[in-house]
Amino acid sequence: MNSVPNGTSTLNEPPISGYADSRLSDHHRDIFLAGEDVVVSAVSVAEIAIKKSLGKVTLTGNIVEILRSNGIPILSVNELHAARLEHLPLHHRDPFDRLLIAQAQIEGLTLLTADRHFSAYDVALV
Repeated sequence: MNSVPNGTSTLNEPPISGYADSRLSDHHRDIFLAGEDVVVSAVSVAEIAIKKSLGKVTLTGNIVEILRSNGIPILSVNELHAARLEHLPLHHRDPFDRLLIAQAQIEGLTLLTADRHFSAYDVALV
């Protein structure tokens, strides 16, 4: 993903080989596939794993191995991200998405998402 304020960005459900979120535009896919300054949140890894286990996502292989083999770093969740949740307004009730927003705010990252609920928060979006 191209950097928007400080050089690094994170994703909401990345489109990778064997996986595509139909909500994401071709522009979003192009940004991700360009691979510049892309970071995938462990939160997105969890969401993809859950959806795969429920049969809602078709993904060939293990998401962590796929990301690592493509040189894409995974952003872990830490205590600052978790504590930030206390201060987020309840514009969006999905706990995974709220954690992505908290991570982006704490780390100064841009979120790649098609979810319109994210725009209610003070976070950079693509």
